Amino acid sequence: MKADSIPTDADLVRRANAGEQRAFSLLVAQHKHWLYRFIRRHVGDADEAYDVMQDAFVSAMSNLNRFDPERPFEAWIRRIALNKCRDHARYNAVRRMLGLRRPEGENADLVADLAPGAEATISTKAALVALDKAIGALPAGLKEPLILTLLEGLSHKDAGQILGLSAKAVEVRVYRAKRLLAETLDRDVVSDLLTADVQAV
Repeated sequence: MKADSIPTDADLVRRANAGEQRAFSLLVAQHKHWLYRFIRRHVGDADEAYDVMQDAFVSAMSNLNRFDPERPFEAWIRRIALNKCRDHARYNAVRRMLGLRRPEGENADLVADLAPGAEATISTKAALVALDKAIGALPAGLKEPLILTLLEGLSHKDAGQILGLSAKAVEVRVYRAKRLLAETLDRDVVSDLLTADVQAV
């Protein structure tokens, strides 16, 4: 397929809204890898990240008619995923309070072929796991700006637009998040992992 024939996200959304099921499958294929990484950094658990991503895509599919084609699809699905991460955190808090166990075997097959690739760029997998857990334990108000800027590469301004904060507020929260991580983890590990190319597939 020639590069100029590759449909844009807006084209795929329009086709999906017109009833073309394959169009939404193409949207999933184009965005699932980075979205999985984004969610995993929030959730801190690889398996649960699949579930949250599944929910995010199902929600997106159900609300495609609300998508504004003048805005980037990536920002729209990221916002949906962020809300799903918050829902997941609230659910886990209630589950822990009630002593409930996580249900097993409930993953659907919409994104079952996803294979995370971030670990391939990190030399010490144990350090990445430790960082995932430490980031997952951060308060949401610090974790979200950190993930959006330092790990997802958004500017403070763009992250602020997603979170409803000023660029300065995002900057302050990222600083506080990094300070908490430095207190929790070995400083060299934090520095190495946060500057590594963790976004590569």
